[in-house]
Amino acid sequence: MNGEIIAVGSELLLGQIVNTNARFLSAQLAELGINVFHHTVVGDNPARLKSVLEVAEKRSNLIILTGGLGPTKDDLTKETIAKHLNRRLVIDENALQSIKKYFEKTGRTMTDNNKKQALVLEGSHILPNDHGMAPGMVLTVENVTYMLLPGPPKEMEPMFLKYGMESLLSKLEKTERIESKVLRFFGIGEALLETKIEDLLDGQTNPTIAPLASDGEVTLRITAKHESKEEALRLIQETEKKILARVGDFHYGNDQTSLMKEVVKKLKSLNATISCSESLTGGMFQEELTDIPGASSIFKGGVVSYTNEAKVKLLNIKEQTIHHHGVISEQCAKEMAENIRVALNTDIGISFTGVAGPDELEGKPVGTVYIGLSFINGTTLVEKIQLAGSRKQNRIRSVKYGCHFLLKNLGNLKEK
Repeated sequence: MNGEIIAVGSELLLGQIVNTNARFLSAQLAELGINVFHHTVVGDNPARLKSVLEVAEKRSNLIILTGGLGPTKDDLTKETIAKHLNRRLVIDENALQSIKKYFEKTGRTMTDNNKKQALVLEGSHILPNDHGMAPGMVLTVENVTYMLLPGPPKEMEPMFLKYGMESLLSKLEKTERIESKVLRFFGIGEALLETKIEDLLDGQTNPTIAPLASDGEVTLRITAKHESKEEALRLIQETEKKILARVGDFHYGNDQTSLMKEVVKKLKSLNATISCSESLTGGMFQEELTDIPGASSIFKGGVVSYTNEAKVKLLNIKEQTIHHHGVISEQCAKEMAENIRVALNTDIGISFTGVAGPDELEGKPVGTVYIGLSFINGTTLVEKIQLAGSRKQNRIRSVKYGCHFLLKNLGNLKEK
């Protein structure tokens, strides 16, 4: 079965909301072994929607439409499909009663246009809406299956998981699963990583390998298709071993993890605490760290010392250090890391100082960054990196390099 997703709504084209429905549905369809080759977004216009449908029917035998099932005049998905397929719209009594109960429960007045949400394509299989009013529906005409789902994700996602998926499974002659695993790398560029596994990329069939780069990181998605989930996972594991044998030194985690999540996980496993002093990153490291549930067990606090005065008064950075070496220096990063660790009595202190941009500072070019690490055993390390990017990119990548630098050197805590 080849699937296609059509999102209906002018608000999507205007950029007022993001089309997260397509991402969600693609992931779910992949689990069912249904190929998704096209995503389309079309506004609330019957003529343009009809045109999109005509194209989709020529290349896909499953068309999922999201949006346009509401009560207002611009909600025209059902009406357009009905006219296109020469089908009547009829009232679904269960849906109508559900809508009436909703208005009774909330004490609101039900207007006539709300009844429109109970209209369904004649002969379709109804998908109840447990989190809203407009039901979904599934209809197969001339070997093409049409699935209509509401636009709001809070309604669409549970509807598909509880009712839509079961409907599609019943239509599949065999269930071929697609399994995937994402390998995450840091400290190696996309081009170099690709070069190291070039023969694997050239010879790929099943599984397939897809590289993707983002903000200094590289990911490889390994995807395998097989009727047996176990066999698909075995194929992925074989390919993963071949990849990691070549670039495993840069591999830090899998799937939905991140460098910061790995930091928190490792520190928790070591029962270790960390504190932070930031300059160019302006608190970004601490913000990302505290975004992760449970971070309070390992993070005691930190200081954003954006000016020289703050570095001296809050972190006790020696004035002679600033005078002789500057704040963009190995010496300053060292003192920042050591002093915050001592001040907050943590196992690790990490510091960031550098030039985010757009102008150079203390004669140092934009992208010059020093990251300091101070450990309770007395070891202090400083890493200098040279970044090339916008001000925002330099700050984001500084935090990632800090996480990577920390993960590489956690061995210093063994002597704790």
